[in-house]
Amino acid sequence: MPTASYAERRGELRTYFDRTAAEAWARLTSDAPLGRIRATVRAGREEMRALLLGWLPASLPGARLLDAGCGTGALAVAAARRGARVVAVDLSPTLVGLARERGTATAPGQVEFHVGDMLDQGGGFDHAVAMDSLIHYRAPDMVRALAGLAARAEQSVLFTFAPRTPALTAMHAVGRLFPRGDRAPAVEPVSEAVLRRLMAREPGLAGWRPARTRRVARGFYISQAMELRRS
Repeated sequence: MPTASYAERRGELRTYFDRTAAEAWARLTSDAPLGRIRATVRAGREEMRALLLGWLPASLPGARLLDAGCGTGALAVAAARRGARVVAVDLSPTLVGLARERGTATAPGQVEFHVGDMLDQGGGFDHAVAMDSLIHYRAPDMVRALAGLAARAEQSVLFTFAPRTPALTAMHAVGRLFPRGDRAPAVEPVSEAVLRRLMAREPGLAGWRPARTRRVARGFYISQAMELRRS
């Protein structure tokens, strides 16, 4: 069952991405020209998406994949093009609508898009991917969510977290200077060592082990990928 802190942050994220940031997010994930800062974020997200897709099998016919926090659907569509049957879910109806529009045009029939919580989906997936969708949650909540995704996956769970670095700390300090209404929901940095300890203590992750991990840093985009596999 989600904790109160998870549910509170989930509500903040739904409001932010569905109302405040929907237009900016649609632009960020398109080919539209961007300013210097957002261009680094786009480049970083593209590199991260390519990294996570590279950790999946090159051919996915018949495989089922859960895209947990699909945003505008780029990863879901790329996996579908490899033959995967994808269930893509996001909290924001606006972003899911855009993802559905883009996905229908490029991967018709291969992706099911849903509005809702990533942990409300059924099971039976081969892989679950959560790209930058857990970074806003406190580390204990993130680890419980990972356990929920692991309960739905058979082979791997790929996710990203915000690594605790001086650069990321400085970005947070700058972000606090903006008026509260203009701020995005803060990410919750966590060191890899702390994250590994929390995962090792989580009963829902018994039988799973951390495998590959790699950081992507492009200007204002800093995120670290990790792969969990069954032991």
